[in-house]
Amino acid sequence: MRKIVIIFLSFMLLMPSFGSFCVYTTFKLNQEEISKTICVQRKMVFNSCNGRCELQKSLKKYTDNEKKMQDNLKEKAEVIYIQNISLSNFKLVAPIRSRKAVFAYFDKKPISVSNATFHPPSHMI
Repeated sequence: MRKIVIIFLSFMLLMPSFGSFCVYTTFKLNQEEISKTICVQRKMVFNSCNGRCELQKSLKKYTDNEKKMQDNLKEKAEVIYIQNISLSNFKLVAPIRSRKAVFAYFDKKPISVSNATFHPPSHMI
């Protein structure tokens, strides 16, 4: 089931890139009918068009539609990225400095060993 969903979604993502291919394929499948019924030059005795004029119209219509969709997406993207900047007047406040009493200075070598430091219990080692 998962593979089918993955294949379907992949196909749907790749479908817009194959749009002109689909137009051309449907034209080739229906070329005889198009050349007999829709073609502008269908009444001519030596018709060399064979419906290609309709193919050109269909491809042009597809590309125009694609350009319109891209323009619409650009307009929507421009609307999304507009940001309203609000100007606020912030006042700088001087930082509050607190002085802590430092009891240990490390600029000299220690004179003696302190027994008050924490030593882990020896039975856990």
